Amino acid sequence: MATFLYRLGRFSFRRRRFVVLLWVALLAAFAFAAAKAPAAEDDGFAMPGTQSQQAFDLLNERFPGASSDGADARIVFVAPQGQQITATANKAAVEQVVGRLTGSAQVKSVLDPFVTHAVSKDGSTAYATVSYDAKSTELAGSTTDTLKDAVRSGQDAGLTVELGGTALQAGPEAGGVTELVGIAAAAVVLLITFGSLAAAGLPLLTALIGIGVGVTAIVAIGMSSTTTTLALMLGLAVGIDYALFIVSRYRTERADGHRPEEAVGRAVGTAGSAVVFAGLTVFIALAGLSVVGIPALTSMGMAAAGTVLVAVVIALTLLPALLGFFQKAVLPRAARRSKATRAATTTATATAKPNGGTRWARFVTRRPVAVLVFGVLGLGVLAVPALSLDLGMPGAESQPTSSTQRRAYDALADGFGPGFNGPLTVVVDAKGAADPKGAVTEAARQLAATEGVVSVSPAAFNPAGDTALLTAVPATGPSTTDTKDLVHTIRGEAAGLRADTGATVLVTGTTAVNIDISQKVSDALLPYLALVVGLAVLLLMVVFRSVLVPLKAALGFLLSVAAAFGVIVAVFQWGWLAGLLGVEQTGPVMSMMPIFLIGVVFGLAMDYEVFLVTRMREAYVHGERPTQAIVTGFRHSARVVVAAAVIMIAVFSGFIGMSESMIKMMGLGLASAVFLDAFVVRMTIVPAVLALLGDRAWWLPKWLDRVIPRVDVEGESLSGTAPAPTPAPAPAERPTERPTVHV
Repeated sequence: MATFLYRLGRFSFRRRRFVVLLWVALLAAFAFAAAKAPAAEDDGFAMPGTQSQQAFDLLNERFPGASSDGADARIVFVAPQGQQITATANKAAVEQVVGRLTGSAQVKSVLDPFVTHAVSKDGSTAYATVSYDAKSTELAGSTTDTLKDAVRSGQDAGLTVELGGTALQAGPEAGGVTELVGIAAAAVVLLITFGSLAAAGLPLLTALIGIGVGVTAIVAIGMSSTTTTLALMLGLAVGIDYALFIVSRYRTERADGHRPEEAVGRAVGTAGSAVVFAGLTVFIALAGLSVVGIPALTSMGMAAAGTVLVAVVIALTLLPALLGFFQKAVLPRAARRSKATRAATTTATATAKPNGGTRWARFVTRRPVAVLVFGVLGLGVLAVPALSLDLGMPGAESQPTSSTQRRAYDALADGFGPGFNGPLTVVVDAKGAADPKGAVTEAARQLAATEGVVSVSPAAFNPAGDTALLTAVPATGPSTTDTKDLVHTIRGEAAGLRADTGATVLVTGTTAVNIDISQKVSDALLPYLALVVGLAVLLLMVVFRSVLVPLKAALGFLLSVAAAFGVIVAVFQWGWLAGLLGVEQTGPVMSMMPIFLIGVVFGLAMDYEVFLVTRMREAYVHGERPTQAIVTGFRHSARVVVAAAVIMIAVFSGFIGMSESMIKMMGLGLASAVFLDAFVVRMTIVPAVLALLGDRAWWLPKWLDRVIPRVDVEGESLSGTAPAPTPAPAPAERPTERPTVHV
């Protein structure tokens, strides 16, 4: 592999104009195709194999035309303190709001609260439901303006009017400004790391081109725009990481005296090999999301995996071509001077004091047991809260109190009870019953008698009279454990009803869907971990030709991700530092968070593992003792890994400042996981373990050595492919050690 990539790097360098034009043409072609592609249809959030999905499918079959994925709005009216909403003036104000919306554009129906008896028992609160014939993303501006004006008229009449539902639901807040802040932070870190505008700019440029090609390709092939979120995030992350590593290696090769074309070839042959395997581990982690069995998550994972592969190919082809245009500009300022001065600088660098990575590695290797115990115990303590992990799908209750959706949620909970915000939709399939209406009546009676159910609506039959729809209001909120237990209880009692009457009871609705999502993700978590970690261990075994190094890498990742889960639980469930981070309501952790965090962080963690340990492996293969190889690896790679981790932490931390609870959770989880994995696991625990293992770290059974293919990540095959480096001006000045440049 090293030889192939070496030749690819030199080809890209020599044919740099052709390679750059090719990538520009690809970007333009995909952008044109994306602009001309029809808007992708939103397939919704299907969950094959769950009872919620089964009930939805039955409703679509038995109630033709009744099921709609259009937007809705729930307008909540609260009378002034001490007054009734049914008072003449207040009732007139409510009816005026309803009247302004009835018959307006894109409105399918408006339910008057005084006709549907949607008034609280104490008479203080009422709500009207507005249904639209278009999705929230397809509502015209005039339609939403009419809704806002109607709400404002009720407020002007002296009522408290809040608005819930999906009609005014904002799109994902994590976009635009957040990405710009992340790019700016990355630029600053790269500039500090390299001390060169060109060296700092190339990783950013190639990363932006990579996500441009990846995202436009996603849109061009007809995938939903929602699948681009993860692709954007990871495309930017790995695109910068991979280019950062190759540019750093190019500078080292130039400091060793190699000419630009040769330095590019060697950088791509060695660092590029690490990039290939790092990219493959990320691809495995993202493609493995299909194990969960949720189509939307599978699409997101595959789209992001494709974008990562684009980032790898760009790092191996476009970056070497661009280095051809900036052969000297990417070098440190001292190396851009005259030849004599540069030679003196190189000699001085070789005899200079060790850099920070060297000093840290020597500190760890001198005290490996203490460092290892301290690191593992620290992560273990942080992971303790993860034992209380409670999964769910936070709704309007997790939004800030400044939002009208949250105030509408609270007003309904105060007026109608906490369970009103999470009603259960119960579908009774009586097609196989001898007496369908009798079976539905018995189902409604059993449902009303179930502990934890406050009320049950009258049955609504389909035209054929063999299927009925019931709405049950729980006594507890939608995200509570009691409501989850209630859903399981109703489903458990359904077997008895089927035996007695022949009717089948299915529970669905937003609350039940969220419960099913949590269960499906929980069931898939262990298979996903086994698949991703197992394949990655095999891949790393090929890279490092070792049994213990890949196992150590996987165990270290499990430690860091468990600690990150502990941080999330402590903040979002227990409320620690919640006020400081702007978390206004504690509750369950988003169901998707564990598997999402594992997929993203595993890929980045293996990036850092490959980048750091390949240089140690390279030094060991070239004859250095195990401890010295650790120090050498840190001297060359520590600063690059630190820069990459700091960039990612800065990018992810930007999400913590957003108002959406789920986005805050993602930002905090990703930032803390990257910090813990990069600095505690990869740069502390890893060298401590390798120091304790010594030569055994690189042990591989002979039979396995014969089976595993040799990929030559260390670049041993390159030793005889190139002319000797340019010699120093005088033999007396030749350094005794291999000269290096601190990057």
